[in-house]
Amino acid sequence: MARSRRATAPPSGSPPAGVGLTPTPSLASATLPRVWQGLGYRPLPEATAARALFDFAAVPWPTPDMIAFTWGAFTGADRLVGALAAESDERSMMFHGPVIVTEDEPLEVAAQLVAAALDHTAALGAETVFTRPLGLDRVWVRFGFIPVPESTLPRRLAGRPGAGLYAWRGGTALWTLRESPRS
Repeated sequence: MARSRRATAPPSGSPPAGVGLTPTPSLASATLPRVWQGLGYRPLPEATAARALFDFAAVPWPTPDMIAFTWGAFTGADRLVGALAAESDERSMMFHGPVIVTEDEPLEVAAQLVAAALDHTAALGAETVFTRPLGLDRVWVRFGFIPVPESTLPRRLAGRPGAGLYAWRGGTALWTLRESPRS
């Protein structure tokens, strides 16, 4: 039997292949429509298209002039069955929703909307994303959101209705609540 040779180690100081920070997606690639389990996911050209779902679920609608983007989940017949809206304040975002009105895999539909919105957020250069849990704790934790105090919200995003607050910074829970120095 022949012995297999082990690959040589990479030069010192460089991370092994596949290890390290992932590149930030371009805005064009982050906003491409997606399909999962027969549902289509895409940015909504008009944010107000999602308003009826938020009203139906009694979830507060974001401040209209601060909406950065909305994502929707659609059936093959183009019926909106889920939505997530994001407000923007400089390098921070606040997710509202996701609101899901389908009985087929609602947590997975919510997770797909969160994944799409996080890609969109990263492409826009946001550093921190906040959200209210809305009973979707396991979806938020799955993406690296952690509970944070209300005092961490930027002033323009503070005062929104809801209980509890989660935050995300690049998918890692290893971060500080101290302000970063501004240049």
